[in-house]
Amino acid sequence: MDFAFDARTEELRGKLLAFMDEYVYPAEAVAEEQRAQLASPWETPAVVEELKAEARRQGLWNLFLPDSEYGAGLTNLQYAPLAEIMGRSPHIAPTVTNCAAPDTGNMEVLTQFGDEQQRKQWLEPLLAGEIRSAFAMTEPDVASSDATNITTHIERDGDEYVVTGRKWYISGAMHPDCKIFIVMGKTDPEGSDIRRQQSMILVPRDTPGVTIKRAMQVFGYEDHSHGGHAEVIFDHARVPASNLIGEEGGGFAIAQARLGPGRIHHCMRLIGMAERAIELMCRRAVSRTAFGKALAQQGVVHNWIADARVTVEQLRLLVLKTAWLMDTVGNRGAHTEIQSIKIATPRAVVDILDRAIQLHGAGGVSQDFPLAELYAAARTLMIADGPDEVHQRSLARRELKRYV
Repeated sequence: MDFAFDARTEELRGKLLAFMDEYVYPAEAVAEEQRAQLASPWETPAVVEELKAEARRQGLWNLFLPDSEYGAGLTNLQYAPLAEIMGRSPHIAPTVTNCAAPDTGNMEVLTQFGDEQQRKQWLEPLLAGEIRSAFAMTEPDVASSDATNITTHIERDGDEYVVTGRKWYISGAMHPDCKIFIVMGKTDPEGSDIRRQQSMILVPRDTPGVTIKRAMQVFGYEDHSHGGHAEVIFDHARVPASNLIGEEGGGFAIAQARLGPGRIHHCMRLIGMAERAIELMCRRAVSRTAFGKALAQQGVVHNWIADARVTVEQLRLLVLKTAWLMDTVGNRGAHTEIQSIKIATPRAVVDILDRAIQLHGAGGVSQDFPLAELYAAARTLMIADGPDEVHQRSLARRELKRYV
């Protein structure tokens, strides 16, 4: 394994680092000020739209997509250090570079499984940043950690499918530019193979029978960067049969293909969040005095900073190894490593952010520093894309198979 950055990665890293310093970090406070003046908290602040245009002008656009026909054509290993940089400002940088979830996963689904018409109608405007999208999988009435529990029905009726169900924490659904849902439901609820019961279908947001019932908060935050999270009702929403993605019964496999890259992207960005936390810790430690000496001279602070640095270096190597394996042997061959980083990274970054908050005292839980919002985002990722315990169960079973 060779994790040295190639020439293209170095070039993009340099451009992205400069873009962050010149545009993104200064825009964080401006975006919050502008959002307070908007008619709806889900509207995009003007500064974010300006940065999207600048990022596209600089070629910092759709970096996540390995398909060179539609995206930057980068490998996972090339994209990893770029996603880490964007993770330092996770509520702005991914959005302005068109690398924000859930749109990234939805674009990947349409690229891999969508037909020509679906790609033209929905993928192209998503790639251009003209619309947003949502992925409707999680449900409030079942344990969605087991996707086979999903109860939403997708029933064939002539040349149409009828979608009925209740979803929640549907990322992106509150954004006024969200025009399309990718909905996972059951087309064959009585099928003998529980992993062939589900399908995925495209449901335009303005379809009769689709209702955005309410916004869902995350630790009290609205999470504007993802276009919010919503509870959504599908009440006999009818769409053309041609809106089915792939084949009936292919939904579970599509979900797994979507979630693999999503999990590593989250972990890449989490490392950037941890780096931001370490930077804030160090700046705070050298600028504050308690009990007659700088915080930087307190032994416990030394331990926090040293442990954080060691942890980040370990995590980065594991994420890079995972990216390398995904590039060389595919997502299935990297299954163990994908699960390992999904378990280890959010936990460790939550701990680092917790120490950074502690070091900042009251400021750490305030809106004057990004730490509380970063903590909420990192803690959520211990649940999102499959809770830790599900990945632990699967990983342990794989290990035990060698001994049974």
